[in-house]
Amino acid sequence: MQTVRHSEQTLRTALISKNPALVSQYEKLEAGERRLMNEAFQPASDLFGPITVHSPSDWITSHPEPPQDFEEFFSDPYRKKPSPEKCSIYIQCIGPLGNTQIISEKYVKWLKGYCEAFFYGLTVKLLPPVPISATKCSFRVNENTQNLQIHAGHILKFLKKKKPEDAFCVVGITMIDLYPRDSWNFVFGQASLTDGVGIFSFARYGSDFYSSRYKGKVKTLQEKSSHDYCVFDNYYIPEVTSVLLLRSCKTLTHEIGHTFGIRHCQWLTCLMQGSNHLEEADRRPLNLCPICLRKLQCAIGFNIRERYKALVRWIDEESAGTPGVTPKHSREDNVNLPKPVEAFKEWKEWIIKCLAVVQN
Repeated sequence: MQTVRHSEQTLRTALISKNPALVSQYEKLEAGERRLMNEAFQPASDLFGPITVHSPSDWITSHPEPPQDFEEFFSDPYRKKPSPEKCSIYIQCIGPLGNTQIISEKYVKWLKGYCEAFFYGLTVKLLPPVPISATKCSFRVNENTQNLQIHAGHILKFLKKKKPEDAFCVVGITMIDLYPRDSWNFVFGQASLTDGVGIFSFARYGSDFYSSRYKGKVKTLQEKSSHDYCVFDNYYIPEVTSVLLLRSCKTLTHEIGHTFGIRHCQWLTCLMQGSNHLEEADRRPLNLCPICLRKLQCAIGFNIRERYKALVRWIDEESAGTPGVTPKHSREDNVNLPKPVEAFKEWKEWIIKCLAVVQN
């Protein structure tokens, strides 16, 4: 295992900059906000630590990228900024997210609420859910895993056509696996930053996807059914667990973060780190490091304390006595589905520590 450790001065410059105007901007932040962000370059900080590389297949090793500090982010002439006319994040559900309608509706509601807290200050709206057939996308059976996959690029074209006038971005979410082109095995997600659209799949985040007993395996499509979307009728959807919800929230906010012009983080452990595989994605935290937090705050203009409080409220709401797994089968009426948030427990404790620093 390798540790990517930067000097105190390097991290200080990455966060604050040496540009007098940006230094002045930083000094105008609330004292508590500066106190929290300064943890970035405190060697003994228990809130933010260095990135660890566990194998050569990890993102930071296999995809070398120039790091982006705050000054480079701020000065990027191509980054998109929310405006009064375009300040809404839209979520488009493609196909069911749960094995009953009520579970699907609850799941997307939970994701909407999480995004509202994470991107505090922006409006998050839901577009009416659509079946796979509405996208007119190509699909196939993966030769290796024998599961159905839909073409990510075709979905992006569909989302671009549906993008509302007030949208900052539109993100499609699905429980069907994705592929970007015939030569690729799969992709977790794909986005067009120019068009402000993205599509992300949670299919591989289910606990049983890589199991030999995975119920989503299908036989090779018949020639006549290669354009018949009824193959998706009653297709296997993984159970909604606390871990699946956490992974979904993590992926959704990471990818939406890119639409603000925030590149992969190479400074500290951070949500915006790249990930090549599920094990690496699971190591990635839910939180932003101070450098990426300053970028997002600059883009949106939120108060850090109020944002953290909103995230704690999201974890606490509807979660009393939460079971680890939602029911496989539920009545479609008057069903109480508590939010499965056990996997968020450590993160809530971390946020409370941050609030103590900000509020001191």
